[in-house]
Amino acid sequence: MSIFFKKTCILPQHTFTLQHKALSKMNNEKQLETLQEIKALMDRNSRFLSLSGLSGVFAGLSALAGAAAAYFYLKLDFTSNNYYQYAYNSLGEPNIDFYTFFFLDAGLVLGLSLLVCYLLTNRNIKKEGGKLWDSVTKRLTINMMIPLCTGGVFCLLLLHHTYIGFIAPAMLIFYGLALVNASKYTHDEVRTLGIIEIALGLAATYFLGYGLLFWALGFGVMHIIYGLMMYNKYEKRNGTDNK
Repeated sequence: MSIFFKKTCILPQHTFTLQHKALSKMNNEKQLETLQEIKALMDRNSRFLSLSGLSGVFAGLSALAGAAAAYFYLKLDFTSNNYYQYAYNSLGEPNIDFYTFFFLDAGLVLGLSLLVCYLLTNRNIKKEGGKLWDSVTKRLTINMMIPLCTGGVFCLLLLHHTYIGFIAPAMLIFYGLALVNASKYTHDEVRTLGIIEIALGLAATYFLGYGLLFWALGFGVMHIIYGLMMYNKYEKRNGTDNK
């Protein structure tokens, strides 16, 4: 009788212990899930994740169109790196037509790319109920503009000193540095793209006669690849999930 009584007393205690362990495990899993949600929310609030991949594709196509126009305008021979003959006449005076064409060409590529990027990215933000200009986009813009503005001034100085062959490589390098510098405020893939742009810029510095070709590869082809990858990874998937 005493043995039976002991067993009946032990069983409820054992059951309570199992229930306590099960509840503790459930609480731990719930706490872990909550922490992951908080981390995701904090990451979302500290990064600008609404960049449109399609805008990258359009920027790449615009860059290729601009590079093609420059190629046919100059009738380039990639075996030569003597860009001086295009920018200056036989008297050593600046070729106004050359500068007019290239500033218009670069301005159209940049202007159209920024406009489409703004429209498509703003559309994504409106879908998410956010704002385009907030503390995160301010930090992103500042960190990106410092290398870009420095690179722009540096390229103008190269142009002033007639080192025209180094302008395309310098643009790639400083653009890559800008992407790397701004990558901590947006998708991690931007950092990878920045490193690739820097590598292409260094390669273009070595192969000076192929500056326009490397420029088209960096600003054109790489933007298209990056844009498609980002669209398939984030925008297309999210659009399917929302349906």
